[in-house]
Amino acid sequence: MFTGIIESLGTISMVRSSGSKGKRLSVEADINLDETAIGDSIAVNGACLTVVEISRNRFDVDVSPETLEKTTLGNAKTGDRVNIERALRLSDRLDGHLVSGHIDGIGKIKRKNLTGNAVIITFEAPVEISRYIIKKGSVAVDGVSLTVNNCDEGWFEVSIIPHTAKLTTMGIKAENNPVNIETDMIGKYIERFAGMQKGAGRGKDIKSSIDMAFLSKTGYI
Repeated sequence: MFTGIIESLGTISMVRSSGSKGKRLSVEADINLDETAIGDSIAVNGACLTVVEISRNRFDVDVSPETLEKTTLGNAKTGDRVNIERALRLSDRLDGHLVSGHIDGIGKIKRKNLTGNAVIITFEAPVEISRYIIKKGSVAVDGVSLTVNNCDEGWFEVSIIPHTAKLTTMGIKAENNPVNIETDMIGKYIERFAGMQKGAGRGKDIKSSIDMAFLSKTGYI
């Protein structure tokens, strides 16, 4: 589990094949990784990966075919700058939002506009995941926890302050660049609980007792 508060930028220093369809990446972090060990989880551009080798500020991760297909890591190349966040400890402050590191889909930067001290970025997002993005809600883009300014089917908009632009790839990426998107998991759970569920072993649909009327009555919406 992660927070979406990026600890460091890093640079992909090596990409090589691993198995018939997987890849192994070596990443040079801009910070020392003294407290990181083999087997630890680490998010690279928002994708949760497992450390398989480590030496000072360099770590290696194996990337499965599923992750290569569902994230921008499928097109990773040597020299790419990436966002890095190590797994959340239960004693940590939760400054961003709960991020699983399980990418929902790939979007792209549609526009970048400077407004005052902020950069307003509009992202295109697959329609099937944009349904979970709400105005003033949270979304993780390349692992960065961001607040949604505005949104509609197939797109959303965020503000990037100078601090975020300096410490993450949000300040580097340009229009049409692809990004990893993870929506807030709470919305997906609510949708599942409020919808139709299969009767266990009975092969028929049963309606959940939790519906929109129930959520409204109990103050959740």
